[in-house]
Amino acid sequence: MDVTERRNPFGSLASHAQSFTAARLVQTAVAEVRSLTWPRRADRRLLEALSRDAERPRPPARRTVRLTTLRQRPRRVPGRVLFERLGGADEICLQSFVIHHPDATILLDPAVPADVHGQVMPELQPALRRIVWPPASTIPTRDALAESGIRPDLALCTHAHWDHVSGLLDLPGLPVVLHEDEIDWAATGELAPAGGVRRGLADRPLHGFALDGPPVLTFERSHDLFGDGSVVAVDLAGHTPGSVGLLLETEDGSVVLIGDVAWHSRQVEALRQRSGLPGCLVDEDRERTWHTLHRLHALPAQVTVVPAHDHARAARWAVPSVS
Repeated sequence: MDVTERRNPFGSLASHAQSFTAARLVQTAVAEVRSLTWPRRADRRLLEALSRDAERPRPPARRTVRLTTLRQRPRRVPGRVLFERLGGADEICLQSFVIHHPDATILLDPAVPADVHGQVMPELQPALRRIVWPPASTIPTRDALAESGIRPDLALCTHAHWDHVSGLLDLPGLPVVLHEDEIDWAATGELAPAGGVRRGLADRPLHGFALDGPPVLTFERSHDLFGDGSVVAVDLAGHTPGSVGLLLETEDGSVVLIGDVAWHSRQVEALRQRSGLPGCLVDEDRERTWHTLHRLHALPAQVTVVPAHDHARAARWAVPSVS
């Protein structure tokens, strides 16, 4: 796997939440009023340019991978409020995936530990905690792995937010891979990011990669993780500075796992961003996240987009448990 070993800086770093500033809360309130009255319009010029980019020829993958969705229970959400007046997006979950490559079994986005309410929630900002509080029925990543009989060789996180990292708290010693920009962001400052992220990443082998490869489809930067075209990391910055997606070649076609650029596939299809609340609280760069959403919307129809929290879309790759 084409990654570089990194010194792990997280063991000495605080993991508690920094309070939202008054300015950010005012920005959130203003954006929420706008979201409830008039959804943001798509940038047609950007979409035209991206549609041309989507026609870039891609070298054929020399190998394919198999995708597995770990078992998780969904929760009902008010989709028309959570996303800008968007219908049909009323069910989400805290999802983790497994990518089966001939050379390695990868746990993607270990979402939640067994004691999520004790280990993770107290570290989040109170305003955010009320929105994302997991229901008691949520299945810990460790338990979902045990049910499936899968033993991963390593974990890879699309970005360093609690619901994509904190499941590592139950998986000591498992090596983890992150985009270099995301490692630097997560280790910068005294208090960010929060919610078990730094404790989950600490005291384990840490590996990074740079997006040093050519443009792929609508994505400006890439990195072929195995050198065979089967698992290619692509640039999805915005939600966090180093957010990435994974473009997979499976026997059933191309799939791109997008982390949290969108929480539901309906956002990509209809081009609807998260509402001001919670969008302004969870996106590091809301404008860049909006542009990245356009990149996903402009992808060829044969590329299946899979957000990390879209239960129905992720369920396509679910497998029966062995327990």
